[in-house]
Amino acid sequence: MSSNGAPRREFEVTLPVGYTDPEGTTHRRVVLRKMTGREEAILADRKYQRNGGKLVTELLHNCIVGLGDLESNGRGPVMGMYSVDRNYLLLKLRSITFGAELEASYTCPGCGESLSTIENLDELPVRVLADGEEAQELAVELADGYVDREGQVHTALTMRLPTGADEEAVAPQMRDNPSLGKNALLARCVKSLGEVPVHRLEALGPRIMSELTMSDRRLVDKALNEAAPGVDLVRELECPRCSKSFPASLDLSNFLALG
Repeated sequence: MSSNGAPRREFEVTLPVGYTDPEGTTHRRVVLRKMTGREEAILADRKYQRNGGKLVTELLHNCIVGLGDLESNGRGPVMGMYSVDRNYLLLKLRSITFGAELEASYTCPGCGESLSTIENLDELPVRVLADGEEAQELAVELADGYVDREGQVHTALTMRLPTGADEEAVAPQMRDNPSLGKNALLARCVKSLGEVPVHRLEALGPRIMSELTMSDRRLVDKALNEAAPGVDLVRELECPRCSKSFPASLDLSNFLALG
């Protein structure tokens, strides 16, 4: 409740990383309002359904009342936010609008047993950068490495965190083929790969990621999931039938469903 007894419509949260404006100032305080019928119309708009990145940008742009000390919160800052911050805001937006409880279903990879549970979005662990700390590039030492056309093997990979602009750019590929879309997303975030020249990296594009072995791809995923800040969406579950423990990504199929 607000101070006058009316239900609260606006909530203040702190971004795990923060948006850095063109002047170099990082803004981490965000005031969100609950979703309304306007946002329901956005969710139903076909032009946004064709591009998940733009859907998230429009949804957050509408519901962000304030972003740090910025005088306005246009689409530019929302696009420029790191994906981990955007995901965090989406979870908070869902929680303040519909409540923190989320129905989730999982399948045991060992015996195929179906597990149903209630997740609490407000209790998900969040890795937050300390005040004044900036997002660092992720360093991954590949086991097999990337083999260039001269036969040289490159194993030292550095990546930046993806942003909303990256999400929007690869959304068509992600919709048609999630694996190829993920390659395109990760390739946009590669900063360096061994001694491969920058112009060569740019020319290769998604081919870099598609030519890595699956074990190296898992190393990249592990770095993004474990080393990057943001909400930890990986759950450790135990099957009630075979007692096998297994990791699973948070089931978000009912993410925007009421109750």
